[in-house]
Amino acid sequence: MFYSIKKSIFLLLFNSSLLLMLIIGIQNSSNKSKVNFIVNETIQLPISFVIGISFISGSILGNLINITELLKEK
Repeated sequence: MFYSIKKSIFLLLFNSSLLLMLIIGIQNSSNKSKVNFIVNETIQLPISFVIGISFISGSILGNLINITELLKEK
């Protein structure tokens, strides 16, 4: 129980610091692109922002999935 709370706090702090560094780092970015979804497109965003957000969301989802629970036979 205590380990999962400690892991969640570390996950929150680590990814928040990555997001803060990402926002500071892309202030002078001039390369912009749109992301095409199935239904619509996004506004023009810096490419580094799109790549950074995908990395951060992958980090969050990867840490939330417990591999031992997935491999355990029921």
